[in-house]
Amino acid sequence: MANGLYRLDEFRDNCGFGLIAHTKGVTSHRLLQTAIEALTCMTHRGGIAADGKTGDGCGLLIQKPDAFLRSVASEVCATSLPALYALGVMMLSQDDDCRAQSKTVVAEELARQGLGLAGWREVPTDSSCLGPIALETLPVIEHLFIVAPDDMEDKQFDARLFVARRHIEIRLEEDPSFYIASFSATVVSYKGLMMPVDLPHFYKDLSDPRLETAICVFHQRFSTNTLPKWPLAQPFRMLAHNGEINTILGNRNWSVARTPKFKSPLLPDLNDIVPLVNRTGSDSSSLDNMLELLAIGGMPLHRAVRMLIPPAWNNVEDRDPSERAFFEYQSMHMEPWDGPAGLVITDGRYAICALDRNGLRPSRWILTDDDIITVASEVGVY
Repeated sequence: MANGLYRLDEFRDNCGFGLIAHTKGVTSHRLLQTAIEALTCMTHRGGIAADGKTGDGCGLLIQKPDAFLRSVASEVCATSLPALYALGVMMLSQDDDCRAQSKTVVAEELARQGLGLAGWREVPTDSSCLGPIALETLPVIEHLFIVAPDDMEDKQFDARLFVARRHIEIRLEEDPSFYIASFSATVVSYKGLMMPVDLPHFYKDLSDPRLETAICVFHQRFSTNTLPKWPLAQPFRMLAHNGEINTILGNRNWSVARTPKFKSPLLPDLNDIVPLVNRTGSDSSSLDNMLELLAIGGMPLHRAVRMLIPPAWNNVEDRDPSERAFFEYQSMHMEPWDGPAGLVITDGRYAICALDRNGLRPSRWILTDDDIITVASEVGVY
């Protein structure tokens, strides 16, 4: 008989995920390097193809590195970025004509939302580290610099970006190579079908000491319900998720049923950009869709997270009455997206970690003397 609860023959691996952040908001390249090191230490939590080099997805979601982007924009696009701008991380077709058509659609939809296109930048990459399977579907990865009008506020800019992106996605949904990894004034995504150790080799930006961040969400994928694809590598546009959303069918159906009831002055024409939650991607991407919608629509991020992933509050007798009232009120608006689920999230301002009420995807956290907080699937990642 085995001692304790752990039995080696019953062990099952799952996604590696984590978050590293400086609690006082100090940006550094060292923090980024530490996150990559931690991600590499969780390689065993991902899958690997028969070619020995193609991973099933890994990536980083970081704060928009303002100084770095202003520098490369002046170098590549010969332009000076205004105070309020965004970066689109675009995965495009290898076919020149198809890529040009996609760029035309992007420009048209940005113009419809009153946003400016400052220029495109081909992201420096080295595909020699990729396996044959990843190379077969390798997209062209480019950065798109988007500028706001002088009189536009931050929240309005975020909403216009969201609407423009959804119109672009709808128009280009027949192009299997097209995907927008991030389209934001606050965060930037670097992800793909490489092994974690090869992430900084493929994306040369990640080795540039000018690229600094105070928050980094990272993820090593272990696919359970979808085949690996470049767009399905995590993190998504706000979150990285470890686990499965067991209630996903109901959550997706309720998102469709409730679409006519969603109201926000920031998003007045939601019916033009349905579906608001995808029904064909991974469960994690659907959860990301809903979180993004709530946040862009004006809901505080912390409240949106706890509406989607509430704790086990119903039968906890010693819970504070005001806290109980909060969760009871929340439950009237949306059913839980139930896991097992471990989440790490950032909108570029906040770093958030959460477990669902089942607690079956636990994570570990530590706050060190240098004001760095680390959350990960396991201890010892660096």
